[in-house]
Amino acid sequence: MSFELTRGAVESTLLKWLGLVIALVIAGVGAGFGVWQGLPAQEIILFAAATFALVAWAWRFYTSRPTPLAASPVATLAAPRSTGGEFRTFVANNRALLISTGLLILACLIAGLTVPALVTAVNLISALVLLGLLVLAMTVSRFVVDNRSAFIGIMVLVALFVVGSIHIRGFASGFNIKSMLLFASFLGLACVGQTLVALLGGLDLSIPFVIGSANVGLLFIIGHGAPSWIAVIIVLLIGLAIGAINGVLSYRLQGQALIVTLGTGFAVSGGTQILTSIGSSFAGNVFGVVPPWLKNLAAMNGTTFGLSFPPAILIWVVVSIVLIVGLKNTVYGRYLYALGGNRTSAARVSISERKYWISVYAISGFVSAMTGELLLGWSGGGFIGVGQPYLFMTLAAVVVGGTSLLGGNGGYGFTVIGVLVLQVLTSFLVGMGLKFEWQQFIFGLLILPMVALYARSPHVRSQI
Repeated sequence: MSFELTRGAVESTLLKWLGLVIALVIAGVGAGFGVWQGLPAQEIILFAAATFALVAWAWRFYTSRPTPLAASPVATLAAPRSTGGEFRTFVANNRALLISTGLLILACLIAGLTVPALVTAVNLISALVLLGLLVLAMTVSRFVVDNRSAFIGIMVLVALFVVGSIHIRGFASGFNIKSMLLFASFLGLACVGQTLVALLGGLDLSIPFVIGSANVGLLFIIGHGAPSWIAVIIVLLIGLAIGAINGVLSYRLQGQALIVTLGTGFAVSGGTQILTSIGSSFAGNVFGVVPPWLKNLAAMNGTTFGLSFPPAILIWVVVSIVLIVGLKNTVYGRYLYALGGNRTSAARVSISERKYWISVYAISGFVSAMTGELLLGWSGGGFIGVGQPYLFMTLAAVVVGGTSLLGGNGGYGFTVIGVLVLQVLTSFLVGMGLKFEWQQFIFGLLILPMVALYARSPHVRSQI
């Protein structure tokens, strides 16, 4: 038993040092890019320190696992130790990754023999990078069994970014990274409600309609002479009310949340167009002047406390930290997981399902309205269809991140990974010059295997 405890302690120490090394390397690479781009020294230091802290915290958070004391000492001592057995166990536990590696090698060989022009130094380096990441995944995955979906997402994110940097000039530039983070912040905020609702076992298809309605409604109210800050508050309260209505209706019509929220979304979108088209021939479009402070929040040239990045990114970072920490450490978060995992058991301990159901949908409506307002600051003009891409993307980000749509498993930290994966992939595909239909095709190819991998993880209901 003492041998096993010592071995576990050594593994834990090695894992911590590995995380620090990875954090230092990533922060160093980021600082190198900053120096190469000629950024001010204070920005380089700030971003490098923030990157190091974020990566180190994420590594510690996602690689945490039960202490070896949880294992039975008798079973541990009695377990036979044979190299052949360990090898077979390794193959069994990493079968998907080994098959993926073989298929990748086979695909590269077939592509090289079929189209000789593909055999270039850049493509060879990309293939080696992907193979290296797969080997790293197979080596480290045993440490992150409890958060395998997050680990898979991080590896996909790193692979996409590295390959994009190799193939596309300027992909890793500060401007492009800032652009990706800005669009990721819009998607990330839109995914807040979808994640909370999914944790409870529901879906909210009204999100894109609320985003578009808030985008048009805010400019419409401002155009009628209302102070901009009052107009912002009014739209946020309306979004909160719409979300609460979704919560009440979907709670009363259990199992029909998908249709209920879709119907509410259509009603809100149609009502907004009717209201804004009175006395105008531009239904669905509202023209006016966006306040400068709102433009600064979401414009590429916006500044935050004197730093050259838009405040929308900081807003998303703050919201992400609050949600990740809150869902894990607060009573509200634990009760939300309990309800999503097993409603009957939660009801036995007097957890109000109705209150939580309404509250998560209300939060979804509120944050969706805020996303629509930020998109108005980015675009400078109101358009009712601005939220339509988020109908698919919010669901895709939640699924790719690994949050279960059945409820009770996942979290917003996983969604953040899914958002970043989708945004980097989008930027890579756009940089490669692919059309929209090809982008959708590749998104589908990405989502299918990710869902298949996550589906193999036992649901929380089966662990109680």
